[in-house]
Formats: sequence, C-alpha cells, structure tokens
Amino acid sequence: MLNVLIAEDMCLLRGALVSLLALEPDIEVVAELSSGAGIVERAAATEPDVAVIDIDLPDLDGISAAAALRRHRPECRILIVSGLGSPGHVWRALDAGVSGYLLKDSDPQRLIRAIREVAAGGHMVDPRLVRTAPPGASALLTSRETEILRLAAEGYRTSDIALMLALSAGTVRNYLATVVSKLNARNRVDAIRIARAEGWLNWGTP
Repeated sequence: MLNVLIAEDMCLLRGALVSLLALEPDIEVVAELSSGAGIVERAAATEPDVAVIDIDLPDLDGISAAAALRRHRPECRILIVSGLGSPGHVWRALDAGVSGYLLKDSDPQRLIRAIREVAAGGHMVDPRLVRTAPPGASALLTSRETEILRLAAEGYRTSDIALMLALSAGTVRNYLATVVSKLNARNRVDAIRIARAEGWLNWGTP
C-alpha cells in the first residue's frame, strides 16, 4: 500500500484528488493539508511514501515545503502538481529535490502513474515541461547520467562505456533507462535527441 499526503489549498480540488486516489486499491491518502506550514509535521505523524504538493500554498509555498520535507524525511518522495509551469518554478522545484512535476490539467491516470513511478524511485516530469528544465546536474539529469548519455550519443556501446567509466554493463544500462524515464523519452535514441536539442550534452566535463 502506498501512503500519500496531499497538500492543496483549493478544497474542491483536494477533495477530487482524494476521491480519485480512493479508487486505487494500492493507494491510501493518509493526510490532507490546505497550507504548506504543517507538511513536515504531518508527514512525521503519518509517514507517507509520496507527498503530492501544490506550489501556490498559503503560509509556506509548496517548493519551500518540499525542500523542508526532503531535509527532514528524505525517504518521502515528492510530486509537485501545480498550475504553475514557468521555467523558474520548475527549476526551483527540481533543485529542491522533487521527484516529479505535473501540471494540474494533466490526465488523472498520468497522476496515478506518476505517484507509483516516484514511489518506486523513478522520476516523472510533464512532457510539456521537459523543455523548460535547465541543463546540467542541477536539472533533470545528474552529472553521471549526462556523462553516460553523452558517450552513448557519441556512438559508444554499453560495454565500451562500462569499460571507460569502470562500471558494469548492467549499471550503465540502468543509468540509461533512468535517463529515458526522466526525459519522458520513448527510448535511448529519443533521449539523445531531446538532450541534443536542448544543448544539455554540451554542458559539464565528460
């Protein structure tokens, strides 16, 4: 069972989210909040696996609350669900350590998939927001992920990359699979295309 905390100041929307998640047999909403100030305290009491947080919360904004939650309960994964999709908001959220960022007009099933994905250790960013993310390790990809994707883009095989970086081939494949997931790409080739289009592969030192 996945325990979920929801922080949303709009009562109707918060109720709709609770009702939606109640239909899922493996998800239970263990806490509901209308402001950001009590998130850490409620998370300590209810031990959620995933916190679904809006940005525009009273008392303490959602990104600041997410950063505090990451400091005090790093085992709790965080999914931002917001109507705010500007690059500044996305960058701040990613830097705060959130695992996912969806817009409020997303399909309900995408939200459910995102909760399960981040609970399992993955990342989910709305495809419409991927192009707003900044390049480099402080954005979607870590420096190691960028390094491995850059080598793959240069035509090196998995076994070659493993040898060059003193990793196992399985570890390299896992890194590449994570990159595909983070970029919402169809496959490795599509991930390279996205990264090249954004200029991400030109950042950092291989």
